[in-house]
Amino acid sequence: MIETSQQIDTRLDELDLVQKLKDAHKRLLQEATKVVYGQEETLEFMLISMLCKGHVLLLGLPGLGKTLMANTLAQMLSLDFCRIQFTPDLMPSDITGTDVIEEDAETGRRKRQFLQGPIFSNLVLADEINRTPPKTQAALLQAMQEHNVSIGRQTYSLDEPFMVLATQNPIEMEGTYVLPEAQLDRFMFCLKVKYPNQEDEVAIVRGTTGKIQSHVDEIIGKEEIAKLQSVVRSVPVSDELIRYAVQLVAATRVENGSNSSIEMVQKYVAHGASPRASQYLILGAKAKALLNGRFHVSKNDIREVAQAVLRHRLILNFRSKADKVDADQIISHILNDIK
Repeated sequence: MIETSQQIDTRLDELDLVQKLKDAHKRLLQEATKVVYGQEETLEFMLISMLCKGHVLLLGLPGLGKTLMANTLAQMLSLDFCRIQFTPDLMPSDITGTDVIEEDAETGRRKRQFLQGPIFSNLVLADEINRTPPKTQAALLQAMQEHNVSIGRQTYSLDEPFMVLATQNPIEMEGTYVLPEAQLDRFMFCLKVKYPNQEDEVAIVRGTTGKIQSHVDEIIGKEEIAKLQSVVRSVPVSDELIRYAVQLVAATRVENGSNSSIEMVQKYVAHGASPRASQYLILGAKAKALLNGRFHVSKNDIREVAQAVLRHRLILNFRSKADKVDADQIISHILNDIK
């Protein structure tokens, strides 16, 4: 098929954006190191999620810089940032906003006015999301899936780009509510924030206990992000790679008559990943390729995002807890078995 001149121009513009993104990727990681130490991989996955219009669940102990990473990313991408502290008494209207009755001082007439909640930001940090009851957690579902919220009979669109970063403390379980599987499945990635090594911790202490406080500069604007989100969808992927992604996801399933060939899956998995996992494997691989300056996807791109896409989508049985087997180990076996 012969491309028209307009299609050729569009393709050239996309390739130009890919090169700009590759350059911006390096600058973003360099800029982030001014205030965030030893978390380059986590920041990269957060950027990938933004390019794919996805959301991220961060698992990590207190004090590891989860809030700092979110705020730093927002500054570098010129995004409106809002942090919501989830507590047991938080109500849905505290997140989405509510209708109030206002009186016009001149006419004396009353009218209904919608006051926007903190969800009307580009980058929303849902801090300790599992500390609030399911009713309030559910207030995020529509926003995460459809990028809008409904109040009464009115539906309000959220500002674009929009992404939710939710945090969970993996050791403090008292007074928490387990996230429903339906909500977990809406997160593109689940990332584990680990302790820094000693050299990084030295840099953290040095940078945060002195008089001079570092700040980061804007690297990419909102309009560029919107264009790049469109470019991600344009990256071509072969049917062979799509089948490979589906094969990886199918290997996690043992229900509905699916016969997984992975022994660990048969032994420890109660329910496998949904088709949304296959979609996110491909989208994540596309964004990963763009960050590396490529306008095509490789099998390695899919494998590199597999852990983050799948780990929160596997529902393990009691035997896995007894044998101290986690989702990461099972996914590693799947990746070793299916190459």
